[in-house]
Amino acid sequence: MKATHLAIPDVVLIEPRVFGDERGFFFESFNHCQFEEIIGRPATFVQDNHSRSIRGVLRGLHYQISNPQGKLVRVVTGKVFDVAVDIRKSSPTFGKWVGELLTAENKKQLWVPEGFAHGFLVLSDSAEFLYKTTAYYSPIHERCLIWNDPTLGIKWPTNAPPTLSCKDALGLPLDQAEVFV
Repeated sequence: MKATHLAIPDVVLIEPRVFGDERGFFFESFNHCQFEEIIGRPATFVQDNHSRSIRGVLRGLHYQISNPQGKLVRVVTGKVFDVAVDIRKSSPTFGKWVGELLTAENKKQLWVPEGFAHGFLVLSDSAEFLYKTTAYYSPIHERCLIWNDPTLGIKWPTNAPPTLSCKDALGLPLDQAEVFV
């Protein structure tokens, strides 16, 4: 696997080695020992999630304040623009974001550690999104940043307003949100 630490070094882009021929392809999508070596610390995943969304849907920017989740995310059908926002107040990159194009074709994965808000925008007709989490989903701890907070200045690759859930439409700007110490 090739690992690239992004502009926020705790967020890592992981590119698997893909073996393909006229029959199709094979790749190892997860190896616990290699993953811990890449991120430089122990990590245990407790839950796998799978979502499907249509073009223009934006999910996020989600996080859990008292039960934080690290997420290893990837796309198995379609294409998304995936974003991680550092919301750790003590971090030198607090309030900064990184974004990556994740597609079924490029097979890239993004490690979004605990202490980050996460979201994605679907750029294809539909997309199926898989992710592993280091903590169980806890609705009472879930929080949401508003996707278009001008303080964050995320450059979403769209000119059209995205389709949001009611919950996501009520997300807060960073300066009003609960964040990590």
